[in-house]
Amino acid sequence: MYNRRHPAKKRRDTKNVDGRWSREAGSRTTGQTAAECSFLLLSAWCILLAGCAYSFSGASVPPHLKTIAIPIVDDQSGYGDPTLREMFTNELVQRFRSDNTLELADIAGADAVLRGIIVTVREVPAVVAPGEQVTQRRLTVTVRMTFQDLKLRKTVWEKEFSNWGDFPSGGGQTQRNEGLTVAVRKLTEDILNDTVSGW
Repeated sequence: MYNRRHPAKKRRDTKNVDGRWSREAGSRTTGQTAAECSFLLLSAWCILLAGCAYSFSGASVPPHLKTIAIPIVDDQSGYGDPTLREMFTNELVQRFRSDNTLELADIAGADAVLRGIIVTVREVPAVVAPGEQVTQRRLTVTVRMTFQDLKLRKTVWEKEFSNWGDFPSGGGQTQRNEGLTVAVRKLTEDILNDTVSGW
């Protein structure tokens, strides 16, 4: 008995509707495969964006945030200085104006808002010389800040910041205010960095 060899199957070239030739009826053309890959990549990207509105990785602010409002902060510290809230707010506004990443605006037309509360102002000895004589004192200021995206109606972050400033012990109110000014400057720099670079 002889084995009969089956003839090799020949590829059939078929003509597409648009007049182009393709291999084997039902096979996918290169153009179709590329289109499907592009669609899958686009779908994955959309899902990623939907699930990750914010990504805090040290990058700049999202492009839809261009302006920011900074209302005067509230003072709940009991420190007793009626000018503290205004001084802190002015220093914070000046930081953002100098940085210019976000343009300052009224809250009615701003893309974002940064609100703050001065929580505590504590004064403690900082440097004690021999004989337990205090030569330096330290003012530590703690504030609670909230950064809100008004476009997406979301709170981006809410956190507390603390920083300090030293002044000579035995000095008057002028020296104490100098220590307070140093603490506020450090605080406003930290707040600016977290707002414009902590994404």
